[in-house]
Amino acid sequence: MGRSIAIDLNPKFEIEIEGGPIATALGLDQDTFFTLLEQRKIDQLCERGTEEDEGLYRASFYYENKRARIVVDKTGKPIGEIEASTREKGKRSAS
Repeated sequence: MGRSIAIDLNPKFEIEIEGGPIATALGLDQDTFFTLLEQRKIDQLCERGTEEDEGLYRASFYYENKRARIVVDKTGKPIGEIEASTREKGKRSAS
């Protein structure tokens, strides 16, 4: 298992998810991904599910024109596949 990513939630609650698949979805090797993450060159957003999605969290990672998004449970276990997309000149295309 590779390095994990801590996701900050409000109220303070941490979930760790596997970083390698996120790096791959952004087109980066794992070492570069973590370096950019530590340099705050990769933006992160975590959203908490409500109603039927309560107990789930959607983490999005943005680098240049790419986005990787994953839904996890409170233990960090992925629910479904990572969604990767690329934005070109104001347009977004999922991959």
